[in-house]
Amino acid sequence: MDTLLKIVQTVNSYLTDYVLIFLLVGVGLYFTIRTKFVQVRCFGQGMKLVFGKISFKGGKHKGGLSSFQALATAIAAQVGTGNIVGACGAILIGGPGAIFWMWIIAFFGMATIYAEAVLAQKTRVVDENGEVHGGPVYYIKTAFKGKFGKFLAGFFAVATILALGFMGSMVQSNSIANTIGTAVSTASGNEFTLYWVIGLVVAALAAFIFIGGVNRIASVTEKMVPAMAVLYLLGGLVVLCIRIRYIPETFGMIFKYAFNAKALIGGSVGMALKTAISQGAKRGLFSNEAGMGSTPHAHAQANVKTPHEQGCTAMIGVFIDTFLVLTMTALVVISTLYAGNGILHNPNLALGDGTAANAGLLGINNANMAQMGFGLAFNNANVGNIFVAICLFFFAFSTIIGWNFFGKVNANYLFGKKGVLVYAILSIGFIFLGSMLKVSLVWELADFFNYLMVIPNVIALVALGSLVFKSAKTRGACDLPPIEGDATAEAEEEPAKAE
Repeated sequence: MDTLLKIVQTVNSYLTDYVLIFLLVGVGLYFTIRTKFVQVRCFGQGMKLVFGKISFKGGKHKGGLSSFQALATAIAAQVGTGNIVGACGAILIGGPGAIFWMWIIAFFGMATIYAEAVLAQKTRVVDENGEVHGGPVYYIKTAFKGKFGKFLAGFFAVATILALGFMGSMVQSNSIANTIGTAVSTASGNEFTLYWVIGLVVAALAAFIFIGGVNRIASVTEKMVPAMAVLYLLGGLVVLCIRIRYIPETFGMIFKYAFNAKALIGGSVGMALKTAISQGAKRGLFSNEAGMGSTPHAHAQANVKTPHEQGCTAMIGVFIDTFLVLTMTALVVISTLYAGNGILHNPNLALGDGTAANAGLLGINNANMAQMGFGLAFNNANVGNIFVAICLFFFAFSTIIGWNFFGKVNANYLFGKKGVLVYAILSIGFIFLGSMLKVSLVWELADFFNYLMVIPNVIALVALGSLVFKSAKTRGACDLPPIEGDATAEAEEEPAKAE
């Protein structure tokens, strides 16, 4: 496992530093400019679509889901360990400045996810039973006909099953087991038994929800997502009120170390800056998933008047994920562990090779960093441990639900309904195993397959860019007038139809 870990880490470092940043920022810039900053123009419309029609009793739909159910399922997948453990890992390795780059990735990612949702709506299909099928595999095949399109779609489907259904679920159950283990802190030394039990319980709960299909998943997520987000944000606000005098310094550190990370994480100026940016890109992708091609599976299910509407709704998902939930984690951790001469920013602890080394000496890692931050603010380690464990359980479990559904769509695409049963059994097994495996390897494998998803998804997005641009400029698309003589302007007013 140690040998495999080193190999995967090496491959991931090249993908992150030289491929991922270029693709994510590049495609985000492309859609931002060509849609005339749709994430700014249409932000208000997106907020009205989400909060003006919010409902916790969306009910069952013969084909697809309500717009809010689709968004809740997407956010369930987005808001997971990346918002707590991932954010902490980015800060630990890249310094507080990594959060600034996560914001940049998210800002441009809002335009990217708009494109993903629009194309998911435009290319979705309805089978003879009235079931809706949609996602990147469908718009990849629309973009590229023939064998090349089939190859890219198949490559994406396999990467998605491995990244989300298997490896991603392992990450989530691994984080649940670690945070609950920290909160319980068994003195008997039977941690393995504890993790085994946690894995069994999580796998059993997940299996019960999976059996109910997409309607049960939507019914759970539309209630769980708002509750868990409000609980975590309220807890974070309490911490920020306690540490309010350090909030200006906290924001100052985020912006300062975004461009001058050398003083905090060691190494040369160039290396330190690259580390901050790459960590922001890596954990930004794992958190908001814009450009990865995961959430379009949920947005394809939405029954909306126009693809543009679901595109606007999808943007709010990134905003909630990164600018609210993830930012709350960052502010709590930085204000308690770094600001005010905190234990990870104390000159007396400087060893010359960064805060990660200092954290190692203090027993701080990405899994318990948030718990320590909340514990310091509340002046009670147990309270911090328990609060984060509860929040992360709901975050991670909701992500398992969403990701399993996304993997299921691709398993059905590749193998049909018979293959879905095999996929479901394997995914439940991976959930159980994830609770007991070495966390570093689990994270690296999940990152690796996430990156593989990005490549075919981004290629297809760019190839079908003209369809996205028309949706962003049609009648009712925020403050832009319709394009004169554009037939799409009229077609966009009709409900999305299946091919």
